[in-house]
Amino acid sequence: MIKEKYGPKLDQWIKALFPILFKSPIDPNLLTIVGAGVCVTSAVAFGMGHFLIGALLLTLGGVCDLVDGVVARHWKISTAFGGFLDSTLDRLVDMAVLIALVVYYGQSGDLTTALVAAVGLIASVLTSYTKARAEAIDVPMAGGFIERGERIVLIVAGGALGLMEPALWILAVGATATVVQRFDAARKGFDRLGDASPGSGASGRPVAHSE
Repeated sequence: MIKEKYGPKLDQWIKALFPILFKSPIDPNLLTIVGAGVCVTSAVAFGMGHFLIGALLLTLGGVCDLVDGVVARHWKISTAFGGFLDSTLDRLVDMAVLIALVVYYGQSGDLTTALVAAVGLIASVLTSYTKARAEAIDVPMAGGFIERGERIVLIVAGGALGLMEPALWILAVGATATVVQRFDAARKGFDRLGDASPGSGASGRPVAHSE
């Protein structure tokens, strides 16, 4: 939802906020890897119960994740592998952070919140997978209630404000609703295509997406 609404303006905002990144070419893949590494470190902090530190690290890693694509487009060095790397590491970060929260709440004896985090984890993975699978056979899948941007914002806000439990509830419910929304959109898209056999996309192209 955030990306769909503000996506066209993000490049301008990032260039205004981080002009140093556009003075000389920088490898966007390096930014992607560094950002993912910082986010995985934030997962360690979350797993240890250091929510404020985790939120700050996740914000820093998220900034790297935002700017890598802008840098690639600015210097006209976007590659298919870069898109693949970005979307794959995004999934790694999503799983690492939510698994860390499942572990933290499980070890703390709060099994209800651990289960909510686990539901959020499963729904987050399915949100990404349903889009990738649908687009692999040329069924467009745009938007959703809770996409990756919203999930990151919720976790950062929850950690920074000491409201992680309600943040996880919102994430779990919203991400699950997004999965249902995308299943319905996929069903309608397949009906329009006449139920082409799975994997037989008209273009036969591989898909690398960022949710």
